Amino acid sequence: MKKTIQALFLMVATSAAAQGVAPATSTDLSPAEQGIAEARKATSDKPKEYAGYNLLATALVLRAQETFDAAFYAQAEEAVRKSLALSPDNFETEKIHVSILLGEHEYPAALGQAQSLNKRVPDDLMVYGLLTDADVELGNYKDAEEAATWMLNLRRGNRPAYIRAARLRELFGDVEGAYEMADLAFQSTIPSEVEERASLLTQMGHFRLASGDTDAAEKLFQQALTSLPNYPDALGNLAQVRIAQERYTEAVVLLQQRCRGAASRGSNLYDLAEALQLAGRNDDAKKAFSEFETKSLLESGKKDNSNRELVFYYSDHAQQPAKALKMAKEEYVWRRDVYTLDAYAWALHVNGEDVEARRQIEAVLAVGIRDSKIFVHAGEIALKRGDRIAARTYLQQAVSLHAMGSEHAQVVLAQISVPSKQR
Repeated sequence: MKKTIQALFLMVATSAAAQGVAPATSTDLSPAEQGIAEARKATSDKPKEYAGYNLLATALVLRAQETFDAAFYAQAEEAVRKSLALSPDNFETEKIHVSILLGEHEYPAALGQAQSLNKRVPDDLMVYGLLTDADVELGNYKDAEEAATWMLNLRRGNRPAYIRAARLRELFGDVEGAYEMADLAFQSTIPSEVEERASLLTQMGHFRLASGDTDAAEKLFQQALTSLPNYPDALGNLAQVRIAQERYTEAVVLLQQRCRGAASRGSNLYDLAEALQLAGRNDDAKKAFSEFETKSLLESGKKDNSNRELVFYYSDHAQQPAKALKMAKEEYVWRRDVYTLDAYAWALHVNGEDVEARRQIEAVLAVGIRDSKIFVHAGEIALKRGDRIAARTYLQQAVSLHAMGSEHAQVVLAQISVPSKQR
């Protein structure tokens, strides 16, 4: 999603420049803040030109992503309204509106609007990016693959398409191919694109971590943080490396750093609470879980929420399985991506509904994703169904990834003894 709005920002900025909008940058400001400053000057100098409002809307979306502050999306919506009042049915403005919906996690609405735009202009590159993003979040992976393929074919070597191809390859189980796509995207960036480079380095590190290469992952995360200190995604991923290395105290420090300021959203607090628990700081973990629950419940009625983390909190920490299943069902109604299905399957499992749990977790694995936590869930669900052979296979796959969840898989594996007649 972030790459979509960055690409749109560049396109809108180019359009604004063509209409005489002068840049007004400051090295003390983030790229989004610079964009907001430029756009506000443009709308002040030329209040009847829609291009300035488009620039403002895209910059505000970028700022929302930098700060995790949804208030910037509301401001972006207002800028879009002003742009459309000046130029009704403006195609570029409507693309920006779809990006706002994606940022707000209004994926069904975003998909519907992107499909309408695609019918109007069937060869627009970024509309295919918007389609891909919405379809991925909703679990429409075949449609997402088709849209991403269109992106690649429309313009060979374009960065937005590489980024989406990387995400899909990971979901389909090709982590090495995902890394290669992300690397191609990184090679197309220039040194001045600091945030974009940090984001891609973090994505590349994530792929290395997913394949169990913690050393390579750490180098990439450190490189991202050298480029952009305190970058939240890199901090969170480096903390995962520390957890995989059983350096839990260091993981806590990194996650506390990520949680400072506006980045202390529910999902980040959940990661911190789990790390505190691993570090043996049980009282602090209890407080962090309580803060997480309070904050996440306030978000739970919105599409941009931490409901999946709430599912695992109620399942694994609070021992409130009924609440876990209720939360999982609410998410399942409107999105069927692999991570939502995994949470739903686990909620079913802890409520003793293992027939349906296994059906859901097998739908996840059928996509091709190789994730240690998902393999652990699949193994435990299969074990509960009495299928020790399948359980052992899934748990061995979790162990082989040497990632978060692998250690627990080893514990469960040690408890399984497969009778010779089943071997």
